[in-house]
Amino acid sequence: ATAGRTERFSMKICMFTNTYLPHVGGVARSVERFSADLRDLGHDVLVVAPVFPGTASGESEDGVLRVPAIQNFNGSDFSVRITLPFLISTRIGEFRPDVIHSHHPYLLGDAALHMARRRECPLLFTHHTLYEKYTHYVPLDSETLKRFVIHLSTRYANFCDGVAAPSRSLAELITRRGVTAPIREIPTGVDLQYFENGRGDRFRNVHGIPPGTPVVGHVGRLAPEKNLGFLARAAAAFLKEGDGLFLVIGAGPAGEEIRRVFENEHMADRLFLAGEKTGQDLADGYAAMDIFAFASKTETQGMVLVEAMAAGKPVIALDASGTREVVTDGRNGRLLQEDAPPAVFAGALEDFFRDTGKAVFWRKEALKTARDFSRRTCARRLFDFYEESLAAYSPARVGAAEFRNWENLLRALRAEWDLLAGKAGALADSFGKNSPR
Repeated sequence: ATAGRTERFSMKICMFTNTYLPHVGGVARSVERFSADLRDLGHDVLVVAPVFPGTASGESEDGVLRVPAIQNFNGSDFSVRITLPFLISTRIGEFRPDVIHSHHPYLLGDAALHMARRRECPLLFTHHTLYEKYTHYVPLDSETLKRFVIHLSTRYANFCDGVAAPSRSLAELITRRGVTAPIREIPTGVDLQYFENGRGDRFRNVHGIPPGTPVVGHVGRLAPEKNLGFLARAAAAFLKEGDGLFLVIGAGPAGEEIRRVFENEHMADRLFLAGEKTGQDLADGYAAMDIFAFASKTETQGMVLVEAMAAGKPVIALDASGTREVVTDGRNGRLLQEDAPPAVFAGALEDFFRDTGKAVFWRKEALKTARDFSRRTCARRLFDFYEESLAAYSPARVGAAEFRNWENLLRALRAEWDLLAGKAGALADSFGKNSPR
């Protein structure tokens, strides 16, 4: 009944995601923000997400249906595929969605695909991640698996009625890879006022950072794909030449790598690993920084870059997907060549602190940049895409043959995964037998 409607109306939207609060990460925050903002615009949103520690199966949270799932394979956000449980089917039948929005191409994304087909309603997909950049979480990471993962996300996107890309760079990349479904650039919005009102003096007082101390900052998951060893070396090279501190907010296995870099340089006292921060503590942490440093090459949207700019902090980063859409070289920071060495990054940091006039200009421009990413603006763009997809929806667009090919692809991917896991297990057994105890 809703297909073909073009006027604005209160829409029922069901989002499927493999990761959600209390998990800390870009996808979880994106789903939480969009669902909240769409509700503020007058729409009904149901989020289907896995059970995490501290949550229970079922709908114990308003607007969130928790389902059992195996999470965090090898410390990642990847999850083992589950079949469509009765719990999901029953609840979606009661909810009667106008649109289903998937945030992953596997596990609950697979459930979203089947549910959209069963309910005969449009399926949209946000291509949050360069999935091939995360195959190092799988035993004996292989090029075959990388190809499978790229093919999987591309094939999934083409089953959908629309694909949201968080950045222009990603939209262009997935087009080159063969995505033919309609694509719209829709970044995740940022609560500008929240970050503008951070109190850096309060954060510094609580953590014993003297006023006037130059602070190079970073916020994010401390994961291997974030290129944090490079960033630590660059920050240490800069700090070796003068006063200052490297403030890192976040948690994860790469925290030890950062610590080792500073210890090897005999500068452990110049590093402050603050751990995860949320709420006002996070806003205050951004405000305590003078400059935000970023070296990841795997982003689809640099959400933390926008958050830093909303706090009035310029950014020095490497030129990469998801970063170049936010950082404009010489206007709100520096965008260095992707292969720039740590010494060049350190030189950019030194130049920022030396040129106070440039720093003032960059801060003003950073605030202007952040305004393009307000939460309400981004939520309206997403809703407009939902309306477009409803108007153009055709239930016969994807046939049975395409779904059989999809199932064959999933079986092939699982076989490759199992093969790698088996090889890793055999290798571990071999080392166990021959190594000294």
